[in-house]
Amino acid sequence: MELFTPDFGLIFWMFISFIILFFILWKFGWPVILKNMDERADTIDKGVEYAREAKAQLDSAREDAQKYIAEAQKKQAEMLRDAARMKSEIIEEAKKEASEEAKKVMEAAKVSIEQSRKEAELQFRDEVSKFSLEIAEKMVKARLQSDKAQNELVNKLLDEIEKN
Repeated sequence: MELFTPDFGLIFWMFISFIILFFILWKFGWPVILKNMDERADTIDKGVEYAREAKAQLDSAREDAQKYIAEAQKKQAEMLRDAARMKSEIIEEAKKEASEEAKKVMEAAKVSIEQSRKEAELQFRDEVSKFSLEIAEKMVKARLQSDKAQNELVNKLLDEIEKN
């Protein structure tokens, strides 16, 4: 039973050993432990602050990215509107040029047709005149086969010339 009931000397020396050990730990160990705990707390605080800054930077980067995306979409929409407008202008211009070209072709065709008509008319007149002269010549030859008929025609023509 001695194990359960220690002697006064044992308790005294254990108490002295405890006080010495406590003093050594308090003098040398405790400041190192507290220093390490403070450094660890500072490291944790710095890590938390770094994480907050990183989150703020990430949020800022996201906002910037959204802003750039919105700006790019606006520019894209503007470019598409400009392209559509240019397409419409080009189509209208092509239609206008085609219409003008068609008018020119129609005018040229009208002029060509008119010239051809005038040439045909002149040719027709020439042929009619030629036929008329041939007919008149044949008629005059048939009528003027005798000298008497020739004299009458010459006198008649001279009379008409004198009247005019």
